[in-house]
Amino acid sequence: MNIGSLIPWREKSSLPATRQDYFDPFVTFRREVLRMMDDFMSGFDGRDWPASANGSLLDSPAVDIAETEKEIVVTAEMPGLDEKDVQLTVSGDLLTLKGEKKLEHEQKDGNGFRRERQFGTFSRVIRLPFEVKDENVEATYKKGVLTIHLPKPPEVQKPVRQIDIKAA
Repeated sequence: MNIGSLIPWREKSSLPATRQDYFDPFVTFRREVLRMMDDFMSGFDGRDWPASANGSLLDSPAVDIAETEKEIVVTAEMPGLDEKDVQLTVSGDLLTLKGEKKLEHEQKDGNGFRRERQFGTFSRVIRLPFEVKDENVEATYKKGVLTIHLPKPPEVQKPVRQIDIKAA
């Protein structure tokens, strides 16, 4: 059964649009929502569903950024990748993560054999609050998680001072 046959808004109206329709914001909004739903539901017609809207396997990795008084720690989730598939560069105050994911799938059943390959690239640029001048940047990759330690230059580091609280 084709799931597209169950979608009521798939049937296009044969009535032409009137002049008032082009100036009515609600008609325009309704038309746009229906177009978006039609685009969304077109993925359910039996084809494999892509992992992202543009058909690639990856758009960009999920990133967490934490700051301490001495460094910034960037953690990026990249499941299914090897460290050799990831390129990490620093230029001035820009940290760039680039990579490529290759997915192969084989299926053997009876007399048939099917092999599918998909490829996807990603790029993520993070602007840092300082220029990275220090060569002590460390990056580790473990179980699909890339962790990058970026030490702050001394002029950016702010000392933390403990303040005593007095009872009144």
